[in-house]
Amino acid sequence: MSVENWTYTFVTLTFMIYLYIGWRARVKESSGFYVAGQGVPAIANGAATAADWMSAASFISMAGLISFMGYDGSIYLMGWTGGYVLLALLLAPYLRKFGQYTVPDFVGTRYYSNTARIIAVICAIFVSITYVAGQMRGVGIVFSRFLEVDIAQGVMIGMVIVGFFAVLGGMKGITWTQVAQYFVLIIAFLIPSVALSLKLTGNPIPQIGLVTSDIMPKLNQIQVDLGFAEYTQPFRDKSMLDILFITIALMVGTAGLPHVIVRFYTVRNVRAARYSAFWALLFIAILYTTAPALATFARYNLVESLHGKSMEEIHAMDWAVKWEETKLLQFDDKNGNGVLELTPEAESSEIIIDRDIIVLSTPEVAQLSPWVIALVAAGGLAAALSTAAGLLLVISSSIAHDIYFRLINPHADEKRRVMVGRIMVIVAVVVAGYFGVNPPGFVAQVVAFAFGLAAASFFPVILLGIFDKKANREGAIAGMIVGLSFTLFYIAGTKAHLIFGAEEAWFGNWCFGISAEGIGTVGMLLNFAVALVVSRLTPPPPQEVMDILDELRMPDHVGPAVILDESTE
Repeated sequence: MSVENWTYTFVTLTFMIYLYIGWRARVKESSGFYVAGQGVPAIANGAATAADWMSAASFISMAGLISFMGYDGSIYLMGWTGGYVLLALLLAPYLRKFGQYTVPDFVGTRYYSNTARIIAVICAIFVSITYVAGQMRGVGIVFSRFLEVDIAQGVMIGMVIVGFFAVLGGMKGITWTQVAQYFVLIIAFLIPSVALSLKLTGNPIPQIGLVTSDIMPKLNQIQVDLGFAEYTQPFRDKSMLDILFITIALMVGTAGLPHVIVRFYTVRNVRAARYSAFWALLFIAILYTTAPALATFARYNLVESLHGKSMEEIHAMDWAVKWEETKLLQFDDKNGNGVLELTPEAESSEIIIDRDIIVLSTPEVAQLSPWVIALVAAGGLAAALSTAAGLLLVISSSIAHDIYFRLINPHADEKRRVMVGRIMVIVAVVVAGYFGVNPPGFVAQVVAFAFGLAAASFFPVILLGIFDKKANREGAIAGMIVGLSFTLFYIAGTKAHLIFGAEEAWFGNWCFGISAEGIGTVGMLLNFAVALVVSRLTPPPPQEVMDILDELRMPDHVGPAVILDESTE
């Protein structure tokens, strides 16, 4: 069968599985809709968390970033994996013991303030919308190449699928769908990695093949010959300070991502939360330790396949023609010598490669079997849709649970609460679809913005809310407003040409040369500083909050802590 037929087969089969799971896991009660009834086994929750965590950015774009950035691309590996460890060990068990449904629920209750809750909801929506834009772009890229439909049509198909099991099953349907999606995406990532490692290094284990073969010295030499810096040369495009700040932003942003945090509310108790964190870290490590090897192999293979070829040779490669049709791979014989050259300067380079095609195109470039190519497409869709589903539920729960139920209609029955939640999922799907068709950047860049926003808004108030008894509502509110506002302003100003279609950025990286991807660290520091100072200058939290924090830290207590009644400011 052809690649397209295999792709239709795999995509149809996996989508039918997702739809079936969503139908079987449909719920009627709010606890099932928001936290899967808090009965998910630890190992299943670990797989679901890994799928929720390993988005289109991890599957599609991360290896592409490492492939283009070389050594500097390690910021994504260090930031994202380190951040998950930080979340799993430092925050997740305490949040699970606190016993709430959502991050805004925790903020509103811990800081005894509906105002803080509303600001947290706004932060959650900003972070989730920014993040989901990257997932929808990933869906569009896969569909546009492998099913040969328009990107907008591909996004619409993805919207319908993810909306179905999110609307019907809520968190319960999403959780069990994500378990299936994890195994699809990890198999799809490993098979081409193993095949390419075997082909280029003779070793079937990519991690070992990378460090024991001569592939890296060869790639370094190729890079130098083409005018690029060595692949392993550090700080070639970014300053050391910017690298540090991007890594920190990704790390603490991970620990503040609401769609990942909520996964720890779906297990039975704190002990199960810790075990699910272990399983998730193991499942994540399988992909994240493979990504650098795949990135290196893919870069080597792609350069060898394209550089120095004539247009006739390029057009004889079916895969190159298909990717050229998507506009994500472009050829232009600018000097008219009949030979295409890859150069460091985008203006003069005759080969333009979009970073997001590295993983998806690798099986074709390596001339692997058509079914492997199709499997990678199905894996990319699984990665994008699994994370999109979790994000959509965060948006839905932020409005339906934290605004409607907590503030507008606290006496709403189960049926009405679930109905409002489902309506909000549909609204969120439509918004996500718009950003999928009109994304403000490539997948991992958009996702990096979301991490920066999470770092600047949620991480400080969560950390202080657990470990600082003096942290009060005034400090939390002021910190979130300052951190989020500064970070949003900086990202919007430096990326105005991508986000708003402006002719150029409104201003450059004026804050010590830190890029938009790393500015979340500065926003986080401002949030911490403002929250700590304001909390010390205003009345301390009530005694009930002090008591709940003491109970939260008791190691022998495995149930939820006593929940406070929120004040109505």
